[in-house]
Amino acid sequence: MIRNPRYSAYKVLLRHWWLILLTLTITACSDKKKAVDNGNYSEEYLAVQARADKIWGLNNPDAAAHFLDSAFRKLAHPTINDKFRFYAFHYVIQQKLKHDYQKALVYADSMVMVAKNSVNPKQYSMTYAEAAFARGDSYFELKQYTDAYQNYYEGYLTGKNYLNLAALGDYTYRMGMIMYKKGHYKLAANYFKDSYLQNKVENYSVTKDFVSFYRRQELLDNIGLSYRHNNDNDSAIVYFDKALALVNSSAPAFPDRVLHIEMARGVIYGNKAEVYIQKGDTTRAIDMLRQSIAINLKPRYDNRDAQLTEVKLGNLYLKQDKTGLLKTLLGDLRGQLDTIPNPDAEADYHRLLGNLYFKENDLKSALTHIQRYNVLKDSLMSRAALLMESDVNQQLANYEKQHEIDLLSNDNKLQVIYIYAVTLIAVLAAIIIFLVYRNWKRSKKDVLTVNILNQQINEQNHVLENALNELSASSQEKDRILRTVAHDLRNPIGGIASLTSMMADDDYTDDQKELINLVKETSVNSLELINEILEATNNATVPLNVEMVEINSLVNNSVELLRFKAAEKGQTILMEPLSKQQELLVSREKMWRVISNLISNAIKFSPTGETIKVKVATAKDALIISVQDNGIGIPDKLKDQVFNMFTSAQRPGTDGEKSFGLGLSICRQIVEKHNGKIWFENSPGGGATFLVSLPAPGIELSNQLPEQVSVPVA
Repeated sequence: MIRNPRYSAYKVLLRHWWLILLTLTITACSDKKKAVDNGNYSEEYLAVQARADKIWGLNNPDAAAHFLDSAFRKLAHPTINDKFRFYAFHYVIQQKLKHDYQKALVYADSMVMVAKNSVNPKQYSMTYAEAAFARGDSYFELKQYTDAYQNYYEGYLTGKNYLNLAALGDYTYRMGMIMYKKGHYKLAANYFKDSYLQNKVENYSVTKDFVSFYRRQELLDNIGLSYRHNNDNDSAIVYFDKALALVNSSAPAFPDRVLHIEMARGVIYGNKAEVYIQKGDTTRAIDMLRQSIAINLKPRYDNRDAQLTEVKLGNLYLKQDKTGLLKTLLGDLRGQLDTIPNPDAEADYHRLLGNLYFKENDLKSALTHIQRYNVLKDSLMSRAALLMESDVNQQLANYEKQHEIDLLSNDNKLQVIYIYAVTLIAVLAAIIIFLVYRNWKRSKKDVLTVNILNQQINEQNHVLENALNELSASSQEKDRILRTVAHDLRNPIGGIASLTSMMADDDYTDDQKELINLVKETSVNSLELINEILEATNNATVPLNVEMVEINSLVNNSVELLRFKAAEKGQTILMEPLSKQQELLVSREKMWRVISNLISNAIKFSPTGETIKVKVATAKDALIISVQDNGIGIPDKLKDQVFNMFTSAQRPGTDGEKSFGLGLSICRQIVEKHNGKIWFENSPGGGATFLVSLPAPGIELSNQLPEQVSVPVA
């Protein structure tokens, strides 16, 4: 609350910053759920702040600051609001408890830096305005009024630009304070009224927001004080009563804030008593002054306000010649001032004591205390003189003009940028139009060239299509001729083979038998070649005759028929079937030929006495038949040729068996007509493994493939 001009400034700022302290510490944690939901504070910091507030409430702010420092360093990821509130907590301690305004200014600067890192406009408007006002208050206490007004104006602009009524309320509060200290009480009352309305609108709920309630009762009291100093006692009484009514009606909503509510009530009693003093109602004035003193003289209450109220009561005792009561009062006051210094009350203490000694005719003591009063009064007046000399309205007007100049300058810069942008766009548009025109002319020429090229390509395509058709017809004719020749040759060569077989049984000389056997072997090889040629040419044209075939039985049949052929070379065939029967939709005859051909090749190219492994396994949605030998293997240079028809990769068997190079080509044709894959892999220890993969969707996995086998991706 505000007192008379001699000591009101210090008192009002003290009351104001006690309110700010509540704002910074208690409010941050009073609605924890809301803060967390809005993402303003971390859960960890809220718990730390609540603990620090509790320690502060035990009247141990240093311990609270020490705890906050220690706990804050342990936070893993403090938010912007966490950091801001941490610096604000220390700012209040330095500004209002220790009165170290230089150190407080350092914390205020830290608040400003953190506020500039705000993550959204709402957070920035709240934190930056508060930081600017805090820095302004530190400058104000350091008597650097120009810097103080500059920061107040920045806080005001933040509130104005972001429609932050709380920031505007803080600004008008400070303007009211300055006007009051300059003696412009009517103007001060108007500022306080504006601040009251702004705080009333901004997030006020009497059941939840203690800080907003406390600020509003303070503003009502300040309005009353402004009217009292303007000698409008009736209006002053109205606002003092409003302040008391607000305190009394709101008290039940804040049972844990009894100390602050009683303290506010005591201050209002002391201020209201001054109105009764001016009206001459000393009895009521003394009663209210005593009530105020009784409240604020309690530990942790507003003891400095009680000291100033005792000075008022001492003035009444002096006027009423109650020297005994005055002497007792001043004795109590002396002890209080020795414990809690108060420059305003100290000066009035010496004035009252000097007047008391004067009434008792102790002129020497009276002169001593009056002189002491004058020295203290001059000191207080000299400190206030610099403020009186400063013209806050002119300063703010200058800041407003400078702000307008900056806005105009920014507008001019934007206009220049717009002009440059428009010019650049015009130049680019001209370039684009030129390029479009040039490209249009070129495109016409290019279109003509493309049309000519397309015509040439179409002609070449037509020629290629004719060539492909002729090639296809030629291929078909080649196959027809090949089948005809092979068919016409098969009968006479078959007859020669039969005839030589019969002749080999007759009695001939050894030389004659050798020649007959040579003709017989040549005829059999030629007949085998003719059969493979017919098979190769028919596979491409004859459709498959498919049926459901049990695969283990099919493979086993091929193995059993070829065991005797393997036995001629002392070889063994080992078969590993599926663990259970599995049917596939295939051509029994064709697949039997594939399996038999692969096993025959394994016998042909494996040395005498080796083992041939035949395995049936499953992999994903496929069935795999593998034939593994330990033979001569396939050289890398022949890998890409083994499945070609009439390939140059054919080699004789280990016992000189004849190879025509058609068997694997026929196998590939058959497998691919079944939508399968056939490939081979050389074994690390020698030999090769040929594999056939046939699609078998929905089969269950049983046997696994050999580790070195990998199914190729189709």
